[in-house]
Amino acid sequence: MDILKYILIFLHILGAAAIVGGWFATFKKPTVLPIQLWGAIAQLVTGLLLVGLAEMGDGPVNHAKIGVKAVIAIAVLVPAIIGYRKAKSGAEVSTGLAHAVGGMALINIAVATLWH
Repeated sequence: MDILKYILIFLHILGAAAIVGGWFATFKKPTVLPIQLWGAIAQLVTGLLLVGLAEMGDGPVNHAKIGVKAVIAIAVLVPAIIGYRKAKSGAEVSTGLAHAVGGMALINIAVATLWH
């Protein structure tokens, strides 16, 4: 079970890197890249699987933190979907939408690391 947990953690961090890395790469001309959408999907799915594994374990689970992180993950995924669809159709992605994807992902990383 530990190997599954570590694989999920690896994929979870990789998803965060995809979102934030794509955001940094397009910071001067904001848009939403396909890798950011896939990173947002990976973050949500692996996060939920990690919570499921934690619930099956013996240790306590901080449900308040998990709830906050889940809401933020959805706040990353929704603009990522909207921005990706706009970019794919050739429409301009608004600066606020593009920065919402990266900025909220960065906030989610801060919550993950700073909330104990």
